[in-house]
Amino acid sequence: MPITINIQENPFLREIFEEGKQEGRQEGRQEGRQEGRQEGRQEGRQEEAAVLLGRLLERRFGPLPPWAQQQLAAADIASLETWGLRLLEATSLEEVLRTA
Repeated sequence: MPITINIQENPFLREIFEEGKQEGRQEGRQEGRQEGRQEGRQEGRQEEAAVLLGRLLERRFGPLPPWAQQQLAAADIASLETWGLRLLEATSLEEVLRTA
């Protein structure tokens, strides 16, 4: 028959268990902060790319209609990069911002 020990009832084991829980919480907080920073940087790069592309599109095609502004604001970084490359050869705003 196996022996069962309740960690909470043993002072020595309880202390080790609590230290492990505390270390786990601290590691979790650090990882969360790091992930938050990375997400923030990614969002910042994405916003900067959208603003820059918007300015370039306005320079080339004139004021952007609301649908184009919304499309830029909602775009992911891959789409922004694709549109930026298309801008070099496109003859219309619609041609740059097509989704296919």
